[in-house]
Amino acid sequence: MQYTGARILIETLIEQGTDTVFGYPGGAVLNIYDELFRQRDRIRHILVSHEQHAAHAADGYARSTGRVGVCLATSGPGATNLVTGIATAYMDSSPVVAITGNVAAPLLGKDSFQEVDIAGITMPIVKHNWIVKEAGELAEIVREAFIVAQSGRPGPVLIDIPKDITALTAAWTPLQNAAGRPGTRRPAPEDRGGAGPALSARAERLEERNRRAGWSGADIDRAVELLTAAKRPVIYAGGGVIASGAEAELAALAERLNAPVALSLMGIGAFPRDHRLYTGLIGMHGTVASNKAVQKADLLVAVGARFSDRVTSRADKFARDAEILHFDIDSAEINKNIPARAWVQGDLRATLGAALAKLPAATESGWDGEVARWKAEYPKAHHRKTALHPRFVIEETAKRLGPDAIAVTDVGQHQMWAAQFYPVSRPRSFLSSGGLGTMGFGLGAAVGAKTGNPDRPVVLFTGDGSFRMNCLELATVGAYSLPLLIIVFNNGVLGMVRQWQNLFYEKRYAETTLERPPDFVKLAEAYGIAGFRAENEAAFGAALDAARETLAAGRAALVEARIDRDEMVLPMVPGGKPIDEQIVNT
Repeated sequence: MQYTGARILIETLIEQGTDTVFGYPGGAVLNIYDELFRQRDRIRHILVSHEQHAAHAADGYARSTGRVGVCLATSGPGATNLVTGIATAYMDSSPVVAITGNVAAPLLGKDSFQEVDIAGITMPIVKHNWIVKEAGELAEIVREAFIVAQSGRPGPVLIDIPKDITALTAAWTPLQNAAGRPGTRRPAPEDRGGAGPALSARAERLEERNRRAGWSGADIDRAVELLTAAKRPVIYAGGGVIASGAEAELAALAERLNAPVALSLMGIGAFPRDHRLYTGLIGMHGTVASNKAVQKADLLVAVGARFSDRVTSRADKFARDAEILHFDIDSAEINKNIPARAWVQGDLRATLGAALAKLPAATESGWDGEVARWKAEYPKAHHRKTALHPRFVIEETAKRLGPDAIAVTDVGQHQMWAAQFYPVSRPRSFLSSGGLGTMGFGLGAAVGAKTGNPDRPVVLFTGDGSFRMNCLELATVGAYSLPLLIIVFNNGVLGMVRQWQNLFYEKRYAETTLERPPDFVKLAEAYGIAGFRAENEAAFGAALDAARETLAAGRAALVEARIDRDEMVLPMVPGGKPIDEQIVNT
């Protein structure tokens, strides 16, 4: 079949299982958008208000579904507007395929109108990127992009397509037995059947590497030795557990070892919150139980986690009495921040399964109830009594929405409160920008999550500072009748920065007071979204009831929760301190 480059792109995206593209049109992608219009009964396009949020929407789609998210932007400023979203996905290992248009190939490198070297700009924040030079290469590049985005440690990739390539024609042949559901990896070549075209040599090498990726028996044996000898083991689990679908193996390992389990921000949902061995978050805003346990452990088992500075704080005092055993798919993370005594590199489901097969049926715990006592002592009294406390807001919202809900956050105090108090009951149900800490991530990500999960409730927790960075996407929410619940914590300040100013800068509030427009309720109503405001618990409950009725009618609702500007996220580890030296009360 002879197709234009634009048609080849859309056909290959559909072949790879893409059901939705998030984007914003422009001159360099007009041919692509014309083809999207022609194929609109086969693939959906969501028009966002800003390209950054197209990337966040694709990211939220990917995190919540486990499938590849796809975003599209034009050349120049359209492409550069994707960069923050691509970097966010890169830091949190989210599989996103970003597609950008560019000027015609003969004009590349000549400072043409709306030209930018987006491949060069994004090189440090993608797993790989491509500049398409021939229409005949386009299908294989797209197929490779999906492999790279999903294989090994997931992450974003970028395909830059000059405008003339989208107009030229070339032969296109569909793969036999391509992916059967949106964004899933295709079967390995030997399972695909004989009639499909051969993959490019690079794609074949990628497939072969994925099949051969594994570990040595000696690695597993050494890991089992350490696990068996440990008297006070602690498991520190991160987002890699969710990416690999290894939640059952993690739970089995914890129960076999009788080991407490602490989670990173990205690991929320990897281990049941109501499990007797769960101790909560670890690190700067971690629980007393998690942080103390890590500091008193004799073996710390890191599973799909990368020892970020927000977890370790002072690295030379982190897990000071423990040997480190690291399970991870990415060899670059092993010994990068914290040296390990032993490690196993490979897919977590496989490596944990291999270790479990060699472990004794059960291990006696040497903790002697110590961790349970720390959990019981978790300070609840450090929260000041206020008319409307963030914990009440979050827990009441969770009760009303039920266990099937997906919680999305922006970045700031509300993010940490949601991580502490939202009762996440399953993986891919808590979406937050961890590594990059991107204010403005939330509403785009919530759009992506709701698009990918139309039958699940989706709630966005945001702050007044973050919401100002993405509130233009209310137009997207309204236009597509997405029944999102948006909770805006409004304290009139940049809360997390003010918290640091309170504690460490003698209350010099430099540029953190935000008492300024808009009225968020009126803003929501301007976009056709129901708006409510609450300043106390009774009013918040009533607003939630009204919001639920609105959601049931297929419309979005926003609730502005007025909270005290000096409420803090506690516990907190001051910068440069060991993680067990926490501020618990102020």
